[in-house]
Amino acid sequence: MFTGIVAALGTIESMTDRGEAIRLKVASGKLDMTDVALGDSIATNGVCLTVVDFSQHHYSADVSAETIRLTGFAHYSPGMQVNLEKAMQVGDRFGGHIVSGHVDGVGEVSKVIPHSDYVEIWIKAPDDLARYIAHKGSITVDGVSLTVNKVNGSEFMLWIIPHTLQETVLGTYKTGTRVNLEVDVIARYLERLMLGDQAANKKNDISLEFLAEHGYLKK
Repeated sequence: MFTGIVAALGTIESMTDRGEAIRLKVASGKLDMTDVALGDSIATNGVCLTVVDFSQHHYSADVSAETIRLTGFAHYSPGMQVNLEKAMQVGDRFGGHIVSGHVDGVGEVSKVIPHSDYVEIWIKAPDDLARYIAHKGSITVDGVSLTVNKVNGSEFMLWIIPHTLQETVLGTYKTGTRVNLEVDVIARYLERLMLGDQAANKKNDISLEFLAEHGYLKK
């Protein structure tokens, strides 16, 4: 489990073809590698990857074809910077929110608007994720725990302070940048709970009609 508080910026050094997967090698930057062991998890732009090789300044991980298909890794290349966070340990400070490192979909930056003391970033999420994104709720973007400041359909807006821009890849965003999105896991559990006894048999997702029928919306 992670918290979405990025510890360091890493740099992709190589992406080696291994058939249907790739072997990723990342320069770990200022990430503390002294307590890293084989098999540990490191969130790399929000994707939980298992360490298969490491040194004081690098780590390697295998990225499966499924992960490549479902995340921004399909568009990554050597030299690209990535957000890094080691898995949370018992007793660590919980500064963000619960992050699993399992990306739900890839969004696209639609607008970047600079202001005097922050940057306003709009992101278009896949339509099937829109119902999990709420005003003032939490969302993980490329591994960064963020608060949603405004929602418009499947688009949502973030206010990013200078520190976050400097310490994460968010400072490189421009219109068209693809980003890994993980919605708040609590929203997913709530959706499932709302199905009640129908959860075992219901094949379709919750709809507006379902919510209205069960008193969650006014008809």
